[in-house]
Amino acid sequence: MADAAGTREADVAVADGEIVAVGDSGAVDDAVAERDAGGATEVDVDGRVVAPGLIDAHVHVMMDGRPDVSTAVSDSDYAASYRAASNLAAAVEAGVTTVRDLGSRGTLALDAGEAVAAGDIDGARVLACGRNVIMTGGHGNWFGREADGPAEVRKAAREQLKAGADVLKCMATGGVLTEGAVTGAPELTPEELAAFTDAAAPTDTPTAAHAHGEVGIKNAVEAGISSIEHGTFMDREAAEMMAERGTYWVPTASALRGIVDNGVEAGIPEDAVAKAEDAAERFDDAWDHAIDAGVPIAMGTDAGTPFNFFEEIPQEMAHMVDYGLSPERALEAATVNAADLLGLDDVGRVAEGHRADLVVLDADPTEDVEAWQEPDAVFARGDRVA
Repeated sequence: MADAAGTREADVAVADGEIVAVGDSGAVDDAVAERDAGGATEVDVDGRVVAPGLIDAHVHVMMDGRPDVSTAVSDSDYAASYRAASNLAAAVEAGVTTVRDLGSRGTLALDAGEAVAAGDIDGARVLACGRNVIMTGGHGNWFGREADGPAEVRKAAREQLKAGADVLKCMATGGVLTEGAVTGAPELTPEELAAFTDAAAPTDTPTAAHAHGEVGIKNAVEAGISSIEHGTFMDREAAEMMAERGTYWVPTASALRGIVDNGVEAGIPEDAVAKAEDAAERFDDAWDHAIDAGVPIAMGTDAGTPFNFFEEIPQEMAHMVDYGLSPERALEAATVNAADLLGLDDVGRVAEGHRADLVVLDADPTEDVEAWQEPDAVFARGDRVA
C-alpha cells in the first residue's frame, strides 16, 4: 500500500465503509474476527498497490468540458442535474472519491452532494460552495452572486452558508472564461474580501479565492483566505506571504492545458484562448516561486472547463510533476493536503478510522505518477464502484 506516509506491505480490513485495521495479516484477521464478520469478502491485490482515493479541490459539476462553458447556464435544471450526476460518476470511476465544487448554478452542487451521501446516485463525495460571490459584472457573473460593498458581500456569503455551503468562494480577480474580464485585474476590494472572510469565521468555514494576478492574490491572503485558486501570476512576494500564513495554492494546471492545447479551432472563444496563452507563459514562474517558498499545494483541476473532463482528473498529477513536484509530493497534494484544506479528517490516508475510499493500482504512485491513469479497482466507502 502507498499513501503520504510512504509505501509498505500491509493488509487492509474494511467494515461498514470504514478502514478498521491496517497491518500484517494476523492483526487484520484478528480485527475481522472481533467484528464477527463471518461473511467477510477477501479481495486479493497481491502484487498491486492500494492507495487512498484522490481528492479534487476544484471542480464545477454543472460544466461538461464544452468549448464555451458560459452556454451551460442556459441548459435546463434537469439537464444540469443529469450532467452533474454523470460527472460525479466519471470522477469516482477514475479514482477520485472526493471533490470540492467551487461554483455551480443555484444549489445544484449542494443537492448533488446530498444525493451522493443518501445513496441516490453513485459518485464522488461532494463538498460545495453554492454560488460564487463576485462584483457586479465580474468574472463568472453568468452564474455567481453579484455583490458590491462590504455589507452586501457579507450578506451574499451568509446566504451561501444558509443554503448549506461547506466552503465559500469569491472572485478576487478577473478570469479567463468571462468575456471582457481582465485576467489578473483585482475585482473584490480588500475591504470586501475582509467582509467575506469575516462572514465565514464564526462557523470556521474554509474560504477560497479565484485569483490570477499578484495584487489580487495578496489582497486575498491579507484577508485570511484559506486557498488561492489558479494563482497564475503569483510573484515571489505573494508566494512568501502564502507560505508564511499557510495559505494553500490550488494550481488547476489542467484548466490552462485544456484551453491552450485545443484553441480556437476547437470552438473555444478567441478571447479566452488569448488570455489562457498569456497566463500559460507565466505559469512556470508561479510554480518556481511556490516551490521555492514552500507554499502548501492541494490538487485541483477546474474540471468542467473547456476540454477538462472529470474522467481525466488524475492527469493533473502528471501536470504537477511536469511543473516540478515529485510523485510523492503530488500524491500528498491530492490526498492529505487536499483533505486538510477541505477540513476533512477521514480521508486522504490508508489508515484505521478513515473512510474506505481506496484505489488499486498496478504501480507504486510514489514512484510512477502515471500509475493513476488506469486504476485496477476503485472502492468508495468500501463498495467497489469501478
